[in-house]
Amino acid sequence: MGRVMQHSKDFYIDGAWVTPAAGRNLGVRNPATEEVVSEISLGKQSDVDAAVAAARIAFEGFSKVSRKERLNLLDRVIRGYEKRYDEIAAAITLEMGAPCSLSKSAQAAAGLNHLKAARSVLESYRFEEQRGSTRIIKEPVGVCAFITPWNWPMNQVACKVAPALASGCAMVLKPSEIAPLSSIVFADILHEAGAPKGVFNLVNGEGQTVGQVLASHADVDMVSFTGSTRGGVAVARAAAYTVKRVTQELGGKSPNIILDDADLKKAVCEGVMACMLNSGQSCNAPTRMLVPAHLHEQAVEIAAAAATKIRVGDPDDSETTIGPVVSEAQWNKIQRLIEAGVEEGAILAAGGPGRPVGLAKGYYVKPTVFANVNNDMTIAREEIFGPVLCILPYETETDAVAVANDTIYGLASYINSGSAERAAKIAGLLRTGMVHVNGAGLSYDAPFGGYKRSGNGREWGLEGFEEFLETKAVMGL
Repeated sequence: MGRVMQHSKDFYIDGAWVTPAAGRNLGVRNPATEEVVSEISLGKQSDVDAAVAAARIAFEGFSKVSRKERLNLLDRVIRGYEKRYDEIAAAITLEMGAPCSLSKSAQAAAGLNHLKAARSVLESYRFEEQRGSTRIIKEPVGVCAFITPWNWPMNQVACKVAPALASGCAMVLKPSEIAPLSSIVFADILHEAGAPKGVFNLVNGEGQTVGQVLASHADVDMVSFTGSTRGGVAVARAAAYTVKRVTQELGGKSPNIILDDADLKKAVCEGVMACMLNSGQSCNAPTRMLVPAHLHEQAVEIAAAAATKIRVGDPDDSETTIGPVVSEAQWNKIQRLIEAGVEEGAILAAGGPGRPVGLAKGYYVKPTVFANVNNDMTIAREEIFGPVLCILPYETETDAVAVANDTIYGLASYINSGSAERAAKIAGLLRTGMVHVNGAGLSYDAPFGGYKRSGNGREWGLEGFEEFLETKAVMGL
């Protein structure tokens, strides 16, 4: 982590680590100990202007480099990432509290997989095609601004940076100021890989300052934002004045429909773990479990037992299942929502308010299960972003689909059934960008994104790559 700390107060602009314009510093806090472990500088408009100017100049050359040159660059970045894989994983554990086992197996792995997926798309992508007497040409969109969150830091950074590099764009990244350390490692990897000056730039800062300046900047052609729906609205408003492309991956309140022909114990246990993974801090977590009313009591018993087996504790301990949530502000929000669930009459089957026994320090939350929840309750409507599961009973499949769709969000949904035909029928009725059947996981080749207020556009795979391209029609050739 020495090289990270060396550059923690610097920005990466025009191919070099530079001292920011005069500003203030912010402590990076380890959520497991509540101690400040590093400091970053918070950027201002002049820092953003310098980064965007560097990207603007770099784009003119990088947009014209050959496919082979971009493939070679991605290969060097991939090798550099692999070399510093453990450092990235350690930074993620330190900055946002993911258990070391999760940081290695999923958090750091996601970044590497996105780099490889973007390379694969670039290798065979057709940038030109003939359509009658018209030539259709795909060209890089230009200078991109990336505003990324703290919950899956390398996943969200790499799924934007990798296809942008592959398509020939230049970019400015503003990672979350809460979890910026892994992004500093990533910037150093790009530097060591020989990314052309100005193609990749990093400016730390807060959303309402650096983020808003990037979103509204006249020389930025596209802004890609991942975060809360409220944040997404602010970014879209700021971007509207310059009519730039905006892609957003926002919140979720994903339903998990368990049908009466599913293996109930397996489906419920897997649903609990999927909800609690990463301390519940995943936008696509299956936080609403819908079960047949006649199986509700049995499902609750299974879920409560599964929740009590989750080991909450030190993220540096390889036996830990979930670590702390990321910050005091998040902890307080989760506590308020747990208390709202109790006050509104949901049955507390496991967990509840306060820290787990024996964890007096750190932003730890008890794995919590609410039973007999109805879809009008606050805990069924709002994205809690913590290890809190709501179990809702339903009478018919039609009722289950109606409840599942009764949300402002539409990111992911989950179906468990012994019948592929039943699952396919319900999948066709759900208003979500992704549907997971019988525990099927994500694929880095498949598009990631949602309907409604879960955002617009897609990330990952071919669809994510094409978000970074403009389409030109040349007639008569």
